[in-house]
Amino acid sequence: MEHSYSVPNGQKMTNFRWVICVLLFLATTVNYMDRQVLSLTWKDFIAPEFHWTDTNYGYITAIFSLVYAIANLFAGRFIDWMGTKRGYLWAIFVWSVGACLHAFCGLATEYTLGIENAESMISATGALASTIAITSVYYFIAARIVLGVGEAGNFPAAIKATAEYFPKKDRAYATSIFNAGATVGALVAPLSIPSLARFFQQAGVGNGWEMAFIVIGALGFVWMGLWMFYYKKPAENPRVNAAELNYMEQDSHQSGEDAREKACEEDTKAATIPFWQCFRFPQTWAVILGRFLTDGVWWFFLFWIPAYISDVYGFSSDTGTAQMLIFVLYALTMLSIYGGKLPTIIINRTGLNPYAARMRAMFIFALFPLLAILAQPLGAYSYWWPVIIIGLAGAAHQSWSANMYSIVGDMFPKSTIATIIGMGGMASGLGASAINLGSGKLFDYAAETNMQWMGFEGKPAGYFIIFCICGVSYLIGWCVIKLLVPKYKIVQINGQESK
Repeated sequence: MEHSYSVPNGQKMTNFRWVICVLLFLATTVNYMDRQVLSLTWKDFIAPEFHWTDTNYGYITAIFSLVYAIANLFAGRFIDWMGTKRGYLWAIFVWSVGACLHAFCGLATEYTLGIENAESMISATGALASTIAITSVYYFIAARIVLGVGEAGNFPAAIKATAEYFPKKDRAYATSIFNAGATVGALVAPLSIPSLARFFQQAGVGNGWEMAFIVIGALGFVWMGLWMFYYKKPAENPRVNAAELNYMEQDSHQSGEDAREKACEEDTKAATIPFWQCFRFPQTWAVILGRFLTDGVWWFFLFWIPAYISDVYGFSSDTGTAQMLIFVLYALTMLSIYGGKLPTIIINRTGLNPYAARMRAMFIFALFPLLAILAQPLGAYSYWWPVIIIGLAGAAHQSWSANMYSIVGDMFPKSTIATIIGMGGMASGLGASAINLGSGKLFDYAAETNMQWMGFEGKPAGYFIIFCICGVSYLIGWCVIKLLVPKYKIVQINGQESK
């Protein structure tokens, strides 16, 4: 059903909501670039210096994911308490500081162990090499903890801003646009970060990777200035005229069969659901379990694909071939922008409520990751096959993810959206922690034992197992969500739900 809204005196509507959407897109881009610096430098720049194994890297990424998960549990509540503007500023400040701190892990390791320089660490052997690895891992974990705490605030703040500036029918599309920043960040990162590291390495500035962390980390401070200048709540923003404000608030102008749902929202929009009471609702568990089962897949792709290309095909991250492969992979994930539009198309053509339309779209998105099961077998013919398949699976994930975020805005009051998003982020981090830690251990085990599985040996066999897990995760997640929330239900403060 189309919602009606009036345009005051025929006033031409401004479009400032899309400026806010662009700022959210830029923040998410920076977020993912900061997250990617480690995955794009560890194999070829950091591991030789600190003698890391896949297990070492797996521990770092797993603990980052775990901290991110715990921080998400509180980040949403923090954003709801601080408000969108100040909460977002604090989040990006903390994660930018954390990103820059990585650059000093080498110096801290040298100082702690009394080693003169990086060359001495690289040439170390035996017990000293093991000590360097363990010590450096601790320092990188400390930096990742700061990064994870800050990054946990990004999506709760962005979803809250989207709920403020967009009506329900447009939120999945707006979310898919700013969520594409994750893809763009991952797209730009392989073209810039390894080259930055190699440039500074050749210039004699450390081992190169340090300046990559500092340069990319500094982008967050630039974004803070833009956010302070442009963001205000819609009703207080002089760049939003009455017509656009009326469009943003069209959900409050519903009539007919939507009137009862409107009343439910009016009862809850001014109050916040107590934190622990949120766990009483099946809608909350649908978000938590849906993200736990699926978000780890994206994080695995994000953290391990550069290593996969290096381990299986022998291309280091700063080679033109590796950069092109990763670029094409993430370019394909940009198709997710159209995925975010699909629920709006379904709503306009069928009149379904937002939740029903999203679930129909998400079932379609859940089918594409099944292709990941074929990535490793087809990779035996050409390394382009797994790149294309993983790119399509990544696009499906981002489309799925945009609708997962929008489901929260559909069913929870605005005052609690960031809290629920934070809980979902917690589940996301837990799922990512499990898959990253398990992958690191599996890959080392596969290499050490020359493990065989389904015709593959060593690390390729390990990657095949993980790809199969990734392939079926979304269909399982969709079934769990549908089982918990079979029909559209709006959460009310009194603990009851609309039918």
